[in-house]
Amino acid sequence: MSIAHASDIIAVWTEQGRPTRIVWRGTRYVVTDTPTPLTRPAIHDALTHPLLQVSGWRFQGASMGPGAEVRMFDVRRVGGDNWELIDTYR
Repeated sequence: MSIAHASDIIAVWTEQGRPTRIVWRGTRYVVTDTPTPLTRPAIHDALTHPLLQVSGWRFQGASMGPGAEVRMFDVRRVGGDNWELIDTYR
């Protein structure tokens, strides 16, 4: 038996292509550091040295209001304006 992991769909706001805010599980977080691009090789038969393309972002976010928490988020765009959470850390 195998269980497929379902990624969380999140809302992400960006400025100049970089995340600035995120809503995850009903909680709003503000990005509190400089987002780091997550990259992967851009594979093409004609390339002898693959270029790197941005496949997502890693950043720290702080929730707003009482009981605020700080988390690290790894996110990626999945077509259009949709984003998914790859992972989160405390």
